[in-house]
Amino acid sequence: MAHYKYAHFLSQENDPIYDQIFEPGQTTPMSGVYRCEGCGKSVTSIKDRPLPPQNHHQHNAGEGRVRWRLAVRSHWIGGY
Repeated sequence: MAHYKYAHFLSQENDPIYDQIFEPGQTTPMSGVYRCEGCGKSVTSIKDRPLPPQNHHQHNAGEGRVRWRLAVRSHWIGGY
């Protein structure tokens, strides 16, 4: 799970990208923090680079396979 201290550093947006599930090794669609759907652990991934692979971390049998969902999108002047 991703954590933060200052809420004013983040803004909420209603973008369908947050509803998509991504497979391990798939190209990262936008830079940001991605949450594992099985166990809730999070990673940072950079646009156009692969998301972490299936063997990135271990799950118990009840957690299923590793799948990634964008939790927090990065943004900088000039695009993302």
